[in-house]
Amino acid sequence: MLYYLFEYLEKQYQFPGASLFQFTTFRAAMAILFSLIIATVYGKRVIVFLQKQQIGETVRDLGLDGQKQKAGTPTMGGLIIIMATLIPVLLFAKLNNIYIILLLVTTVWMGIIGFIDDYIKIFKKDKEGLKGRFKILGQVGLGLIVGATLYFHPEVTMREHNKTMITENFTVEEVRGQDIKSTMTTVPFFKNNEMDYSTFISWMGEGAKEYAWLLFIPIVILIVTAVSNGANLTDGIDGLAAGTSAIIVFALGIFTWVSGNYIFSEYLDIMFIPRAGELLVFVTAFMGALIGFLWYNTFPAQVFMGDTGSLTIGGVIAVIAIVIRKELLIPVLCGIFFAENISVILQVGYFKYTKKKTGEGKRIFLMAPLHHHYQKKGYHESKIVTRFWIIGILLAIITIVTLKVR
Repeated sequence: MLYYLFEYLEKQYQFPGASLFQFTTFRAAMAILFSLIIATVYGKRVIVFLQKQQIGETVRDLGLDGQKQKAGTPTMGGLIIIMATLIPVLLFAKLNNIYIILLLVTTVWMGIIGFIDDYIKIFKKDKEGLKGRFKILGQVGLGLIVGATLYFHPEVTMREHNKTMITENFTVEEVRGQDIKSTMTTVPFFKNNEMDYSTFISWMGEGAKEYAWLLFIPIVILIVTAVSNGANLTDGIDGLAAGTSAIIVFALGIFTWVSGNYIFSEYLDIMFIPRAGELLVFVTAFMGALIGFLWYNTFPAQVFMGDTGSLTIGGVIAVIAIVIRKELLIPVLCGIFFAENISVILQVGYFKYTKKKTGEGKRIFLMAPLHHHYQKKGYHESKIVTRFWIIGILLAIITIVTLKVR
């Protein structure tokens, strides 16, 4: 909103300083500043409100040290993250940008699903919360919206880089790159690191590219579902999900900056995505909200994010990665989420397999998700969280390095 206000003041009255709002980096800096202030200052008021409403976490006895002391800690703290993200974005972003609209929808959509889940757990006294099939349905619905928008919307394009050509008269001519619709994505660690999803259906013959959405949209749905569930599983001990996500979002911010800047994208020989630079305002606001939330969520936590926060975080991370065509980097960048997901799949699968074979179910880990395994081994949760953060930083560095390592 402020962008349009200061744009008007600049055009009509040459208002001093109004031109600063034309710079994405300035608005991104203001967004992270505002999100940090909102999360830290007004976050306390949200916590007090949740306490007054007796919106406390019901902790199941899993035999973990210090777990019982967490019973009654306010949950639904994801509202702090959502509020501290949306307000700066609405103030500083270009709201007619298709990518900003898509992320606003994602934040609200996943926030509602998580809120319903937390509401059922707390007020309906149902520890299972929203039924799994309804969660999946909501995630699939969002994936369908995101996938269809990115494939069919006319403003979602990528631009070819300028090419130097020699004409028939042997003169050098610079040919400007065109904005094109494409299902191209980035494949990490390869020299020719661009892959088009449409090539997988080329066997269908001529005109097959027109049906690339039959492959692209299901892939988007899978990514949105997997990452949001991964973030949800990671949210099990104080500060783990918020801290890990802040590291991931920082790395995505770097990718967003270079992918939305023609000069940097050409220098690094990566895809330039017109209008994606505006995403930097959202990314910085989201990162500020996560860091600000950590003020109250680090051990011992004064508030839990609940599914209101974790599902939203996973959904937003997935959509940002897909928009900037870096979704194939998710297994590396979101390695913590991936490990948490895999630990649960392996644990459940192995238990069912051994029970069917021997009549007695066996386990690979002492407990799943993975962070609970280390709690069972006697590690303090602060040590687990810090070490997971360190691993997250290493994975983020490896991911960023893929810009040049091919």
